[in-house]
Amino acid sequence: MVKTARKETKQEATKDKNIAEAEKVIPQQVVTEAPKVIAPEGWSPKTKLGKEVLQGKITDIDELFRKGVKISESEIVDILVPNLDNEIILIGGSTGKGGGIRRTPSKRTTRMHKSGRRYRLTVMVVVGNKNGYVGVGVGGGPPGKYRDVVKKALNKAKLNIIPVRRGCGSWECKCGGPHTIPFSVKHKNGSVTVEFLPAPKGIGLCVSNEVKKMMRLAGIKDLWCKTRGQTRTRMNLIRSAFYALKKLNRFKTNEKYNNCVGVKLGKVE
Repeated sequence: MVKTARKETKQEATKDKNIAEAEKVIPQQVVTEAPKVIAPEGWSPKTKLGKEVLQGKITDIDELFRKGVKISESEIVDILVPNLDNEIILIGGSTGKGGGIRRTPSKRTTRMHKSGRRYRLTVMVVVGNKNGYVGVGVGGGPPGKYRDVVKKALNKAKLNIIPVRRGCGSWECKCGGPHTIPFSVKHKNGSVTVEFLPAPKGIGLCVSNEVKKMMRLAGIKDLWCKTRGQTRTRMNLIRSAFYALKKLNRFKTNEKYNNCVGVKLGKVE
């Protein structure tokens, strides 16, 4: 007697299918933790922005510029823009040997008081990462505390940091690289007018020595410049150059660029 194979019922087929689906291994979701942030020594954030940066919720400073968020703590810039360099602008001067002027890193001013003369030092500092970010700050204080005055100016420069729009706007080059500025820009501060013009690759920085410090820290390698007015007043010269770089963010072009609408022309303190 030949036995025939029993046909599988519909109920048994669905049961086997459910068992097979239940036995499938469900892949576990990988939970990514926020990157650990190394806080500067002795810093405890006082603002909401500082706490979010310290917790790793904000890792890009361009996000702050797009939203127009004000930075009130210099340690935030230290975390979001690492490897910052700084330069002191020679804004002071004293009588040189045989006439002329000998430039000094600080400017000393005097005011008369009933008890005698009162002196005050002023220092201007430029910071940047040599890759598209730069800031300028001015600090003042008594002449006996030069280091404290420089530290004060350095903190203010970090709070005034801005993104620098770079490109290749020279008709002689057209390489598309970020070695110069995308178009010409001009600004006037006091009696000093500064106009920057895009230059082709290889020209270098055709600007004064103090403005060169700012352009190197901003990451600009080629530039032409026109100046008018009392350019020996170096504080006005540096402010005009800084405001001109700020103006680059106020224009829209067809190139792919994250427009930083929050960057406004403010006062350099």
